[in-house]
Amino acid sequence: MSTKILIIEDVPEMSELVSMYLTKEGMEVTKAFKAEDALETLKTLTPDLVILDLNLPGMSGFEFLKIFREKYKSTIPVIISSARDGDEDIIEGLGLGADEFVTKPFSPRVLVAKVKANLRRGSEISAAAEEFYAFGDYRLLLNSCVLKKGSEKIPLSNKEYKVLEYLTRHQGEQLSPEKIYKDVWGNEYGDITAVAVYIQRLRKKIEANPADPHFIKTVFGMGYLFEN
Repeated sequence: MSTKILIIEDVPEMSELVSMYLTKEGMEVTKAFKAEDALETLKTLTPDLVILDLNLPGMSGFEFLKIFREKYKSTIPVIISSARDGDEDIIEGLGLGADEFVTKPFSPRVLVAKVKANLRRGSEISAAAEEFYAFGDYRLLLNSCVLKKGSEKIPLSNKEYKVLEYLTRHQGEQLSPEKIYKDVWGNEYGDITAVAVYIQRLRKKIEANPADPHFIKTVFGMGYLFEN
């Protein structure tokens, strides 16, 4: 999954130049020319990093940053890119939650290096704070409900995640379909064949050979057993 960068810059030539350098590094870039447009974009996009100009038409970069930090995850890095280089502007930007202040004109290569450094730092902080369960090459991130294989995010539905989390938390225990259904679905009675359906879905996503599973084993006559 590629890294998503949101550029908020009202000068098309500058936006295009930065976008070109980031795209060459394999990053996925979304551009907004107004802060108001960026806020609309954020309703459907969760960027990994934001590059923000201060002098924007309408809402200023400062106003955007204040709203962004109040409404969205505070862990998303923000790099201010601005021709305003006064101490007060830098202090205000950092005080509102920017991670870095880059003064225009700048070298696009230097900006890309700063983007990479902030992404790496954010990743290390998130990983350190995140509770996870590791098995094989996988990590199940328990705070953000995400399954990763290395840096690759493995898509899981909400129910797939809940079944996998339940199995990992009960590693080494023989679990009957009835118990899994009761604890995960929250129902005493129901169609417990749903358990087998979700087990098969998970095996297709995490097992090298779903027909001969390494992690989610079938215990005949009993149910399932998760082993690392």
